Amino acid sequence: MIDVFIALLLAHVVADFLAQPDAMIRRKTEPAILLLHIAMVCVLSWIALGGNWELALWVAAAHLVIDAIKTWALPENWRDSLPAFMGDQIAHFATLAAAAFLMPDAVSTGIWADHIADLRSPAILISGAIVSVWAGGYAVGLLMKPYTDQFSNDDPGPSLEGLENAGRMIGKLERGLIFLFLCVGETTATGFLIAAKSVLRFDTASKGQKAGEYVIIGTLASFGWGLASGYATLSLLEIAAASP
Repeated sequence: MIDVFIALLLAHVVADFLAQPDAMIRRKTEPAILLLHIAMVCVLSWIALGGNWELALWVAAAHLVIDAIKTWALPENWRDSLPAFMGDQIAHFATLAAAAFLMPDAVSTGIWADHIADLRSPAILISGAIVSVWAGGYAVGLLMKPYTDQFSNDDPGPSLEGLENAGRMIGKLERGLIFLFLCVGETTATGFLIAAKSVLRFDTASKGQKAGEYVIIGTLASFGWGLASGYATLSLLEIAAASP
């Protein structure tokens, strides 16, 4: 059962965070775009399961229902919010767990059957890295959106101008490093990373209270997500190692 969940988890995070660019997310209210995303979920799940179309179609159908509810049933101002994102992902993870419970032998009867033991850890680590780096960027961005809007609406106000998309890249790098440090057992290195970023961001934070609070919230959210996803990955590795 754990192997089915790991396979479906990898397919899900690749479909939702690597194979779904911002342009597709913005146009998801268009039925054709939503169906294209669901097709990706189905194909990636089929590949991850090793050829089980029945379960891949079931997972894709559940994914369609969840995404349709978020896209068309929620008020427009709630769709692009952190609670909606977290609720959406929790619902997806619940369906993956249910699918693994209903068909626990889906992977063991597929083409990956002879390589399950070798593929478990890489699949978990790749999934964890995607959740930490890419999903974390999306979640932190949603959290920070109201504060970012304040800077663009305030006149006069503190400037946060910089290189285009540099903030996103910095966030990805810091969460990636935190994930790496946790996986190799160097937890104390995260403290040095926090200190280094604090020094580098001191100039921005010194521009005023709003800028300082903005930097603190964003940094703590990014580091918190990196730590949470890293420890969740380590826990899943332990569960997989204890499974027969």
